Amino acid sequence: MGKIAESELIINGDGSVFHLHMRPEALADKVILVGDPGRVELVGSFLSGIESTSSSREFHSITGYYKGTRFTVLSTGIGCDNIDIVMNELDALANIDFSTREVRPQRRSLTILRIGTCGIMQPDIPLGAYVFSKVSAGFDGLLNWYGGRDEVVMKDLEEAFMAAMDWNRYLPVPYFVEASDRLTSLFADSTVQGMTVSASGFYGPQCRVVRLPLVMPDLLERLEAFRYGDLRFTNFEMEGSAIAGLSRKLGHEGATVCLGIAHRYVKEANPDYRSLMGGLVEMCLDKLAR
Repeated sequence: MGKIAESELIINGDGSVFHLHMRPEALADKVILVGDPGRVELVGSFLSGIESTSSSREFHSITGYYKGTRFTVLSTGIGCDNIDIVMNELDALANIDFSTREVRPQRRSLTILRIGTCGIMQPDIPLGAYVFSKVSAGFDGLLNWYGGRDEVVMKDLEEAFMAAMDWNRYLPVPYFVEASDRLTSLFADSTVQGMTVSASGFYGPQCRVVRLPLVMPDLLERLEAFRYGDLRFTNFEMEGSAIAGLSRKLGHEGATVCLGIAHRYVKEANPDYRSLMGGLVEMCLDKLAR
């Protein structure tokens, strides 16, 4: 591949990567991603032996230890556009020599788990459930910008979905990516697993109507009813597809697990969910520290 130009990978004067403001030595092999910068403190409260911290815009990070295992906790902000930054810069920290600007000969594979919140869309999944994205459906379109996307997506599922949905031609073409096989197995006994829609927004792209009408007004009902073998749509969130897709492209293990804080089927929500998040965080750390 050769030397990566300064304009393509920007490195700050202190040796940190441009947006995340992290240096390569600060990155652990196991990474917890959270959307809210304030949630970094929550996850960090479980860690000891804090080695480093950084903060730039919405990207806050802590690296420390949980039960002897080294973790980096990083906030991403909201949306797959931010995940594009985060995943590429995490991979650069792991696999590019910043002094030579060349890819290291031995590739480092990270375990990357997003812990977030979601809206549930099936009647039998209770509010407050832990939902694992076994398959992420990218309604954001991000992965379609990268070459070789067909190498990591589930083409048969994509085709079945498009045939069933009468997809509007002005919307991004969805892509479907499986989470890491190892992480899927690891969380099978403690989460509800299914297909997750990663949306490009919170309101219209997740079929919410406040004042503006939707271009596909019956999409939520169609998603609830769609089946592909034993797979069904379980929830909405906004980052998981980019994590799953870019992880597979870059050779990392990526997945998303979310706390259900809104129930789209029964029209209920729990805005005071923060007291429940600690339980999900601790469960995830315990799983990854084994």
